[in-house]
Amino acid sequence: MIEYIDQFFGDNFPTIMVRVLIALLLSGLIGFERELKNHSAGFRTHILVGVGSCLMMLLSLYGFEEFIGEYDNIRFDPARIPSYVISGIGFLGAGTIIVNGMTIRGLTTAASIWTVAGLGLVVGAGMYAPAMFTTLIILLSLVFLNNIEKLFTKARSSYLIEIVALPDLKINNIISIFESYNLSIKQVEIERVDNNLRNIFIKIYPNQDLDRVSLFEEVSKIKHVKNIIERK
Repeated sequence: MIEYIDQFFGDNFPTIMVRVLIALLLSGLIGFERELKNHSAGFRTHILVGVGSCLMMLLSLYGFEEFIGEYDNIRFDPARIPSYVISGIGFLGAGTIIVNGMTIRGLTTAASIWTVAGLGLVVGAGMYAPAMFTTLIILLSLVFLNNIEKLFTKARSSYLIEIVALPDLKINNIISIFESYNLSIKQVEIERVDNNLRNIFIKIYPNQDLDRVSLFEEVSKIKHVKNIIERK
């Protein structure tokens, strides 16, 4: 009975169990930070990616020992499976990126998913110290660098104005109104939608004396303008 149990678990099972648990802990820490900020990929997603990557690395290291010992002509390449994990995890990260006009969300979460996959591979290879150090660096980057970035960009923050209009609208008429309010235009994007309408996204740097109500009222009076929305 004992021999059967040993054969079922294998000699490497304690090592595998420890590495999977460490991958769960480290990836869970990063996922918990994402969960606190209500991102689409949070605690569970990061744990699954980290543990799954660790499992793939463990499979590459220990999954073929029996065949290698039995056949002399089998070549051992532990990097083959992890290389596919690194390239294949991109589809999951891409699913967290949301593009709405000129607003792009989810890039940081996509990067954290890709990084957690790397952490799982590193832990699966038994490199505990580099994995823990990298986890610390990632958490510091996600938590503190975001606040530092806000301090630098606060004075030069921009916001987005979306205008829904008919195709006959002349963009120059809108631009001239913005310029009359001494607004610096950062970017303009036009998107065609259904019902013979189009969305015009204008990202601007506002000044302190800007009267937004007057600006919106003047823009709304332009012929062919159907709606105007301010987006943060």
